[in-house]
Amino acid sequence: MTDPSIVAQGYDAVYDAMPRSPTLLRLWKELVAGDDYPDDFYHISFITLPDLRHLARALNLSPGARFSDVACGMGGPALWIARETGARLYGVDLSPVAVAQAEKRAQDLGLAGTATFSAGSFAHTRLETASMDAAMSVDALQYAPEKLPALREFARIIRPGGTLAFFAFELDPERARGLPVIGDDPIDDYRPLLRDAGFNVLQYHQTPNWHDRLFTTYSAVIDAREALREEMGEPATAAILSEMTLTLERDIYCGRVFALAERK
Repeated sequence: MTDPSIVAQGYDAVYDAMPRSPTLLRLWKELVAGDDYPDDFYHISFITLPDLRHLARALNLSPGARFSDVACGMGGPALWIARETGARLYGVDLSPVAVAQAEKRAQDLGLAGTATFSAGSFAHTRLETASMDAAMSVDALQYAPEKLPALREFARIIRPGGTLAFFAFELDPERARGLPVIGDDPIDDYRPLLRDAGFNVLQYHQTPNWHDRLFTTYSAVIDAREALREEMGEPATAAILSEMTLTLERDIYCGRVFALAERK
């Protein structure tokens, strides 16, 4: 398994450099997020504004409810949901740089009073047991070093009857095994693990055109590598290109799903 500190360093470099890369932000807007996605909540996942609205409805949050975004990155999608619903956000990410970026973004958006961010991992969020009404994650669960402990941690922090909703890539076990970042247990279907962790699965479906979107976007970013090096520096660019190149060469994903589950 890849050393978590090395993984965190890669994330730190990317999150530190991403805000100063107009090339990466432009490509992600054009090829992934779409023209209708609000710029103040930009991200580096594959979520669109319709996806985000669907996620917010699925979480079913009311003003004052508590929800967590695990592997929140710079917090864009979760902050949008917090603003739209009036719920209180507790974001968790492995990267201290991402946490700092998310905190600054919350302040800039006037959401500092309703959003808290802290360092933590999928398996160790450091949130209190049964303290969340709901939890979410966007295109990140496939990176958890161990998937079942990650889902058990969600079950621990969500109250009985609460909601877990996430987008995540399913991994082809043969093509993904042994790759850095992915972990030792590439999963091609999260439903059995959700049930084992203590959830009832309510929805589980593939998102449309995910494979073409991913390959088109990653290819465009790789082609823009010289501009990225100038804007982001070598460490951040190397981290991005390494993952994207391996993903394309091995074609490691076999699906991208939206899952909605209820804590038993």
